[in-house]
Amino acid sequence: MHNFFIDPIIGRAKTIDTSFYLDPKNLEAAKEKIFAPSWQYVGHIGMVAKVGDAHPFKLLENYMDEPLVLTKDSNEQVHCLSNVCTHRGNLMVYEPCSAQKHLRCKYHGRAFHLDGKFISMPEFSAVENFIPENNHLHQLPLFKWGPLLFTQLKKGMDSELFFQEMQKRIGWLPIDELVFDVASSNDYYIKANWALYCENYLEGFHIPFVHPGLNAFLDFKDYSTELFPYASLQLGIAKNNEHCFNIPKGHMDEGKKIAAYYFWVFPNMMFNFYPWGLSVNVITPIDAGNTKVSFLSFVFDATKLGKGAGNGLDIVEQEDEEIVQHVQEGIRSRFYHYGRYATLREQGTHHFHSLLANFLSV
Repeated sequence: MHNFFIDPIIGRAKTIDTSFYLDPKNLEAAKEKIFAPSWQYVGHIGMVAKVGDAHPFKLLENYMDEPLVLTKDSNEQVHCLSNVCTHRGNLMVYEPCSAQKHLRCKYHGRAFHLDGKFISMPEFSAVENFIPENNHLHQLPLFKWGPLLFTQLKKGMDSELFFQEMQKRIGWLPIDELVFDVASSNDYYIKANWALYCENYLEGFHIPFVHPGLNAFLDFKDYSTELFPYASLQLGIAKNNEHCFNIPKGHMDEGKKIAAYYFWVFPNMMFNFYPWGLSVNVITPIDAGNTKVSFLSFVFDATKLGKGAGNGLDIVEQEDEEIVQHVQEGIRSRFYHYGRYATLREQGTHHFHSLLANFLSV
């Protein structure tokens, strides 16, 4: 596997070598070095709205493929558990279900409480040295922000390090009132490496060239990027005062014509805040040249839908998709191995590449 290095000084740095995108070994290494210790979106509170609800899913399906299940116990606590029975590895919950008093494996009847703790197992009275406490379903950490739920597959850095800047910056918004809107949510399948899609998101440099509709609304000269240890923010400033946030007095952004807050959280999540609500983008690798992009819409003011920078997201996605797929073709060229960064416009991409190189070197 290539030993990647990104110079910390953007003005002299080269972009990450194209072998990062093309060699499947790098994508395989990223499973444990990048994705398992990072925080990943697992769903929203509406998936387990009532006591006794259980909602199974695969985390980063077709890549990590880790079987997990969300449950809500009698104390109204939400849990994220391994969905694999500790007896013989059968999946515990096959499909979303309600009114569950406990979880029982359909293979041999092993039972667990909704918090994952072992209850009983038929025909195990004569098993020697069987310790029930060692046979609970594995419970994963769960970070909740408003209706959004996140977990990590193995112990890594605290959630605060990834989300705190975003929470502080837009904490005045009614995050707890966000409601999932299935009608405006969608999945896109792109013939490009997952990281190419992320780095495209992380710079507004391409907006005047790729997104004519968005460019007509946003003031590109005032577009800016702010970097945090494991996240970044791009501020979308409108050309006029229409369809902007009503920012509270005393806030650091007071007086700015902000049409969109574009937050990215390492490695693969985007949180796009508009006056109508939030579009969460989850980028899931499939293989070195294919990616799933999920657009998940959460609304707190439906009267503002279809207006401003948060309008026509499917068109913007198609424009990004076309560019990124052509880049995927281009990086296969024997004549291209790396590029350079536009120092005032590609800070986010440089930051992303630096994190990739650092995590892979551990």
